[in-house]
Amino acid sequence: MTESSDAQPSKPNPTPNPTPNPTPNPTPMPTPMPLATPIRVDAGVLENYADGAGNHRLSLEIPAWPGAEPGQFAMLSVGGEGESERTDPLLPRPMAIYRGHAPGPSGGAARVDFLLKVTGRGTRLLAGAAPGQLIRVLGPLGQGFAPIQDDCRAILVGGGTGIASLYELASRAISRASVEVVLGARNAGDLMGAEDFEALGVGFQVTTEDGSRGQPGRVTDCLEPLLAASSAPTTVYACGPTPMMRACAEMAARAGVDCQVSLENNMACGFGVCLGCAVPVASGGYSLICRSGPVYAADQVVWEALV
Repeated sequence: MTESSDAQPSKPNPTPNPTPNPTPNPTPMPTPMPLATPIRVDAGVLENYADGAGNHRLSLEIPAWPGAEPGQFAMLSVGGEGESERTDPLLPRPMAIYRGHAPGPSGGAARVDFLLKVTGRGTRLLAGAAPGQLIRVLGPLGQGFAPIQDDCRAILVGGGTGIASLYELASRAISRASVEVVLGARNAGDLMGAEDFEALGVGFQVTTEDGSRGQPGRVTDCLEPLLAASSAPTTVYACGPTPMMRACAEMAARAGVDCQVSLENNMACGFGVCLGCAVPVASGGYSLICRSGPVYAADQVVWEALV
């Protein structure tokens, strides 16, 4: 998922009317995997540093972390249990889990990394958290990406903060599949995590809209030739701004290739109570991003309602 702006608090979405017409024979959503039970716990800040213009890398030591699947997220807020209750901002912020380090064989705490962009008060507080400070964590949450199949080709397309959802997907698949990664941002200062992806040894391309790093243009400029370059079974995995994901989905559909996308929406709780993240789906009705997503088969998404 991409990180939602926190300039305004999340509010429940009213149920739109009318209900969208079901799309004939949409691709089934990725089959839910057995997932770890979410925990609510105080985590200590290990590192927190600027990573570009307004971007930060936040590393937490999370006790009893059960692990997460690629594409899952956590709800984060500054201040642990027992500290003075914070009412501004009142709500936690959903953040994609960028990278997790498994605890040792005896269990215990694990290091978990998040990438965030300062967009309002909530993310500004997270970006300013000092080493040793406590962050309240609820996670892992949501349904992540379906695993990349052995001996298949995966094209991962990330834009902006959506890049954070893709690192674990790439790192877990490189030993058994062909992985191509395309990352994009407005400029070099906005780009997140590029060195980490490049170090994996995957096929790797960068685009910036102003040409300050990599190829000038947008990630979709690289996607079309990649889709045409191989006849191997291929899936596109995309996360980023909604118009970017829609363009990726349309290109994949024209190429006859499956596509999974990780959506974002405002949410207050992260587990289906507030109903703030409901989106219409092509099979009819509505889906809660925090529970059934954030990852969906691209042709399940009613793009016209989101863009």
